[in-house]
Amino acid sequence: METAHAILLAIIEGLTEFLPVSSTGHMIIASSGLGIADLPFTKTFTVAIQLGAILAVVALYWKKFINFKDPKFYIKLAIAVVPALIIGKLLDDYIDEKLGNPVFIAFSLVGGGIILLFIDKLFRNPEVKEEKEISYPRAFFIGCWQVLAVIFPGLSRSGATIIGGMQQKLTRDVAAEFSFFLAVPTMLAATGYKLLKHVKDNGMFSKDEFSILMIGNIVAFVVAILAIKVFIGMVKKYGFRIWGVYRIIVGGLVLLIHYFFFPLQVI
Repeated sequence: METAHAILLAIIEGLTEFLPVSSTGHMIIASSGLGIADLPFTKTFTVAIQLGAILAVVALYWKKFINFKDPKFYIKLAIAVVPALIIGKLLDDYIDEKLGNPVFIAFSLVGGGIILLFIDKLFRNPEVKEEKEISYPRAFFIGCWQVLAVIFPGLSRSGATIIGGMQQKLTRDVAAEFSFFLAVPTMLAATGYKLLKHVKDNGMFSKDEFSILMIGNIVAFVVAILAIKVFIGMVKKYGFRIWGVYRIIVGGLVLLIHYFFFPLQVI
């Protein structure tokens, strides 16, 4: 992987990680197009640069994450993250297989997009207007929705948790923000696991690989900060329909290319 590849993938990660469009799906499609998807380091890189995006959430909402006087906030995140961690570990091989299939990702993009077209009308009359009003049971059920993104790569972790939040009567912006918060422990666990697995299977990172990881995380951090601020404003003003349309267009284009122009490589 070259530095230019790393910067491009990091920009995609930063732009899409907290949008309901599947950052993983976008990076898999992009890395396939760049011809580097089958490299072991690429697979690790696309997960490891999530750390930069995680730090963007912590930087923007640092008062939440460093407020040790409110243990309920941390308990909610712990409760919500458990289902995905358990299922993710149990389905590790299945997930790796599906992550290497751009066609599966494309179908997930289209399917998730169709759901987003109707979510604003489906879940009306929210009751929870602040994070502190989220109960432990509600946090758990939102975490169960996150499992769908584990089972169906390309569905979008943020999309699944936002839909789960709205199903649990959260307002659109509170559901989006709780999705950001839940991303921190979820992606920390995924990043740590992927890094350890890479070292176990391939040995320590080379100097060049480490430099590329650092560059990728810095770029993802900066871009994610901008994306989060823009996303919250767009959600409040336009809702989620626009992202549903976007997902259907992207997924449809990938399927069109695969079936009518040239087959995409399954890795």
